[in-house]
Amino acid sequence: MQSENQPNTALTVSELNREAKYLLESHFDWITVEGEIGNFTAASSGHWYFSLKDTDAQVRCAMFRRANGRVKTRPQQGDSVRIRAKVSLYEGRGEFQLICEHLEPAGAGALQLAFEKLKRQLSEEGLFAADSKQPVPHDASHVGVVTSATGAALQDILTVLERRSPHTQVYVFPVAVQGEGAAEQVAAAVTQANQLTKTGAIPLDVLIVGRGGGSLEDLWAFNEEVVARALFASEVPTVSAVGHEVDFSIADLTADVRAPTPSAAAELVSTDQNERFQQLDALTSIMTRSVTRRLTALSQQLTSLNRRVRHPGHALGQQRQTLKRLTDSLHRGIARHISNQRQHSMQMASRLSAQHPRQQLLRTKQHRQLLSHRLSQQMNQQIKAARAELAYKTKLLASLGPEQTLGRGYAIVTDLQGNVLKDALQASKGDSLNVRLGSGSLTTEVTAHPGD
Repeated sequence: MQSENQPNTALTVSELNREAKYLLESHFDWITVEGEIGNFTAASSGHWYFSLKDTDAQVRCAMFRRANGRVKTRPQQGDSVRIRAKVSLYEGRGEFQLICEHLEPAGAGALQLAFEKLKRQLSEEGLFAADSKQPVPHDASHVGVVTSATGAALQDILTVLERRSPHTQVYVFPVAVQGEGAAEQVAAAVTQANQLTKTGAIPLDVLIVGRGGGSLEDLWAFNEEVVARALFASEVPTVSAVGHEVDFSIADLTADVRAPTPSAAAELVSTDQNERFQQLDALTSIMTRSVTRRLTALSQQLTSLNRRVRHPGHALGQQRQTLKRLTDSLHRGIARHISNQRQHSMQMASRLSAQHPRQQLLRTKQHRQLLSHRLSQQMNQQIKAARAELAYKTKLLASLGPEQTLGRGYAIVTDLQGNVLKDALQASKGDSLNVRLGSGSLTTEVTAHPGD
């Protein structure tokens, strides 16, 4: 504060506005304001300028292109909105204003409104119709997965399939699952999976499309129209597995089946091998009980006939032996059949284990190492050849250079400015000239001239 004895120091307008701007920006943190849009202008630069008003006041607002590019629906005159902004001052005109970073309709999130709008549109077009859904196999041998290569969703799917159905081959189509361009990557991967299946490159039985949980913004790539249309056009049956059980997306409505989680999607398209073994054991038990009941009935029937026949001793003895032989043979046959089935199941499990992605990955790494060694050898050979050619051309260039000519007794004559003389008329009597020889140089003076 100035004392009374000190002269008043005047501020320039620029200094005043700059200090006012500093005070405003340093005093206020991020603020949230609701109001009605007025005087909306979209500049050619991409920036938005508008006023935010209520019944008693208004404030100028600016929303630059970087920020308004994230707004799903452009606001219109009279819209009630909620903004998140920084308080500032435009120094050039001394105007108080808000720099807006986020804008959404007041009372409902912009993403939710965009979700409902696209949902209505696609529903009217029939993309959600039940008669357009394809059946999804519950024992798929070849499963495609469109998700992030580093996300937990992929690990969950692989873990479930490894536990339930290790014979299943998994084809991963890695994509970004959130952020700019993620929706386009997901749609392109779905299209690529269909093309590869159609050409026979990979025999996909089903395609799982999804990611782990997150906010509505995180999951938004699966609410984009491009993803919905790619899923609807897919000839490979699709399973949407986006987020957690409580999350719901446009992809869930468009896919042939919705799974509440990525793990549930893996369970949906696979059959537990333990269930198969249990079914086999159950069938074996049923068959054994059926044969036993049949044998018991025959034994009872034989006993009844034995009582009714007075002297069948010899015949009955033969029948008993035959029956015992057949019974033993039947038991042995059943035991062999069960043993064969178990051996077959073990062989199938061993073969399936050999087809595990880890084994294929090991073979791929070995092949890559072989190709890398071959590439290194070829590069070394090409470098040696290039060096030999360079040495040859260097010798050739040296043989054609002026030094070779000078070495044979010729000379190069230049004036004092370094200009080469090719004609005697270029020099005059009394001129000093430089003469370059094969070894060293001389300075000489013209004493006689042809033109004299």
